[in-house]
Amino acid sequence: MISSSAHVDSTARIGSNVTIHPFAFIDSDTEIGEGAVIMPYASVMRGTRVGARTIIYNGAIVGADPQDFRWKGQDSYCVVGDDCVIRENVIINRGFANPEGTRIGDGTFIMATAHIGHDCHLQGKSVIGNGVTMAGNIEVGACSILSSNSVVHEGSKIGDWVLVKGGCRISGNVPPYVIIAHNPATYFGINAHVMRKHGFSDEHIDDVAKAYRHVYQCGTSVFNALQRIEADIDDSPVRQNIIDFIRGNNLRIVAVPVDLE
Repeated sequence: MISSSAHVDSTARIGSNVTIHPFAFIDSDTEIGEGAVIMPYASVMRGTRVGARTIIYNGAIVGADPQDFRWKGQDSYCVVGDDCVIRENVIINRGFANPEGTRIGDGTFIMATAHIGHDCHLQGKSVIGNGVTMAGNIEVGACSILSSNSVVHEGSKIGDWVLVKGGCRISGNVPPYVIIAHNPATYFGINAHVMRKHGFSDEHIDDVAKAYRHVYQCGTSVFNALQRIEADIDDSPVRQNIIDFIRGNNLRIVAVPVDLE
């Protein structure tokens, strides 16, 4: 159903079984996937691709112009995956620094009034809480939770299965499976409850706890902590995910001093 009171540009590509409510705005150079729902007063701006069965609620703006002085009107894009939920008054900016633009992975739930800046990449199945603000060029791994009113600064990276507590300010890289809280950001343990609910074995959860005792609780450098993890903990996907993330970010992670020994 496409309401006659909605504005749908003649060049927009609309899939089957799409519902576009009155007073929604669908710009040129857009795609709306099969079964998607666009609520009243929601806007899908040029350069945006919306996946199948995604719901965009009232007042949300998906694919707004990048908020960056480097953007001079060049091509910019926003790609939203399948089965996402974008709640009221969310703003997602298009990306221009990366050819793929801003990317929101499948199954992401973005709560009301959140803001996601240009060139961010959310891998999918994450929850972005009410009022979360994300600057540009941020990466968020799969299945992570950013609680309400948390703030993520430019260029930060957040690993898989992370829980960021409400109101926390992140300026740096948060490794997989941890809980981060307080200001300044502090390691608060591992995300064991959520991991257990989603099928991680007790052995893997124990391995994660051991790994982060080396990183955060032994008073050694991050370099030495990685050496201990490789020596003390059996190889597994969770162990490798931790090692790859920390090494891939030059040993720079939040809540520990920078030490490139």
